[in-house]
Amino acid sequence: MGAGTHIPAREIPIPAYLSDVARKYLQPQPFSLPYPTVDDTAGWRAYADTVDAAITPMMHQISAQLDATVQELDAGSARVFDIVPAGAAADRKGIILDIHGGALILCGGELCRIMGMGTAARTGRRVWSVDYRMPPEHPYPAALDDCIAAYRALLEDHGPSEIIVSGGSAGGNLAAALMLRARDEGLPLPAGLILGTPEIDLTESGDSFHTNDGVDPGLRSLMPVNLLYANGADLTHPYLSPLFGDVTGFPPTILTTGTRDLYLSNTVRMHRKLRAANVAAELHLTEAGPHTGFPGSPEGAEIDKEINRFIAAALGDI
Repeated sequence: MGAGTHIPAREIPIPAYLSDVARKYLQPQPFSLPYPTVDDTAGWRAYADTVDAAITPMMHQISAQLDATVQELDAGSARVFDIVPAGAAADRKGIILDIHGGALILCGGELCRIMGMGTAARTGRRVWSVDYRMPPEHPYPAALDDCIAAYRALLEDHGPSEIIVSGGSAGGNLAAALMLRARDEGLPLPAGLILGTPEIDLTESGDSFHTNDGVDPGLRSLMPVNLLYANGADLTHPYLSPLFGDVTGFPPTILTTGTRDLYLSNTVRMHRKLRAANVAAELHLTEAGPHTGFPGSPEGAEIDKEINRFIAAALGDI
């Protein structure tokens, strides 16, 4: 192995050409809580509860601006929020199975509901948001079990051509893993797949885990969380790191990331792998975009437009 490249300390400016909203996303973030040791169940529960509590007020402010009808459903062994945004056409058959982010340990329950409402608002589509089980109480494969259960339940009332599967960050891991497992179990795959800056390599082997470390203001290595989630399983297993799976036959896929995203390599490598397997895949990169992207900004609206165009094409706008 080569010696690598030593980069001297330097300041990386926030580009002046970004919108004011986007520039705020690139401000340094507060100090992150230290990770507990992998075997400290109580410590991890306290960690997740503390981070979720810190996020919740902001998320409630967002949800106050969203208008949707929400029902909580049991979908097989999984819990989902069935969300219909205000103004959605009653006869529209298409539906999005949305898998929330949160490092495979955060954003369940109420936060899952709010994040699903956000997806419904941005797309104008009915959404099933999967409130999957998470560590420390429920490590792998509980989350993937819940996602496959929700997908099976959705297939009972919808043809695969009516379904889009979407996941961001940790949800992107589970969305891609869902494709592999559904195919392995003989289920038809959906009409389209959305992977927003997906956490699809739990080994963190990509170049941007080094080049964007400290540059992405809101994300650091999640290796301790990855090990907690895997619960002793091999991190290279495709159900844990879908980047290493056989993606032959995947549905049309749209992938999004940004040049400052810690998961830039994940997204770029997955795009190239899909293209090599002759999957119709498109990659959209936001200049200076961090892992969160730029929600609520003109730059974020451009990505939303691309995603909605993709959804309409994949569903035939049913």
